Amino acid sequence: FQKGGSIVDYTIETHSLRKIYKRKIVVNDVSIHVKKGEIYGFVGPNGAGKSTLMKMLLNLIPSDSGEIVIFDKKSVKDDFEMLKRIGSIIENPYFYDKLTARENLDLHCEYMGYYNKNHIGDVLKCVGLLNDADKKVSQYSLGMKQRLAISRAILTKPELLILDEPINALDPEGIREMRELFLKLNIDYGTTILISSHILSEVEQIANTIGIIQNGKLIQEISMSDIHKYQTDYIKAEVDHTELAACILEQELGIEDFKIISENCIEIYSLKKNVKEISAAFVQNGIGINGIGRRKTSLEDYFFQITETKAGENP
Repeated sequence: FQKGGSIVDYTIETHSLRKIYKRKIVVNDVSIHVKKGEIYGFVGPNGAGKSTLMKMLLNLIPSDSGEIVIFDKKSVKDDFEMLKRIGSIIENPYFYDKLTARENLDLHCEYMGYYNKNHIGDVLKCVGLLNDADKKVSQYSLGMKQRLAISRAILTKPELLILDEPINALDPEGIREMRELFLKLNIDYGTTILISSHILSEVEQIANTIGIIQNGKLIQEISMSDIHKYQTDYIKAEVDHTELAACILEQELGIEDFKIISENCIEIYSLKKNVKEISAAFVQNGIGINGIGRRKTSLEDYFFQITETKAGENP
């Protein structure tokens, strides 16, 4: 595929992919493009269609129409050779609870026809489970099971990882460790990663490209570098009287570019006055300030701006 004069190599492409459950379209003509060697963040609210699309990519459920191309080859049912090149986590991972973590991974090696079983210890170490490798999975916490699911996904050194909410149930330290692991797999080994998450701040830190899905429809595919072009500085003020604060901004400071976000929050997009000047004007007029500071718009801000705009276009 040629784009802008250069050839783009895609690991995953879907063409007008559609899935209907009980007369409801849950994936609506979705065409995504995941470049080889990139991390693609798939974001959208719960029920938007992320998990359904990922299941179709893995042949866990059939599509009703459309086409899937993975590794430059049209996906067909029971293509086990293709699946050997892919690691995945979809929804809630399942294990044999009466077996240990090591035994579960050993069975996965047998199932996948992967015979470098020495690698089991390496992946358990990567996800912080080596000391618990010989515990039965029934003794594992939810977070430990999620770590084990990640170790199983990366065990056979796949070329492609498809990860549905992989940091669910992890504590902040676990989230940081997994973020570093995904980046290492991508940078050091060239692993292509398609990852969904509702924690947009985490996606923002690792993704090269974002796909935003809403009500089953892909509403935008955009590179993080292009999102950064939209990012701007603004001042966020948490005050006890937003209406009075709005009057002060307009009448005393000559600022009209602002928005009342909630009962106690106002965002000021014009930077003609700095934080100190705005704070002083609020205090002089008896407005209580709970917090004020300069911020930069994030992926989360961009996401809500796009989804709210699309919702307004399609009432």
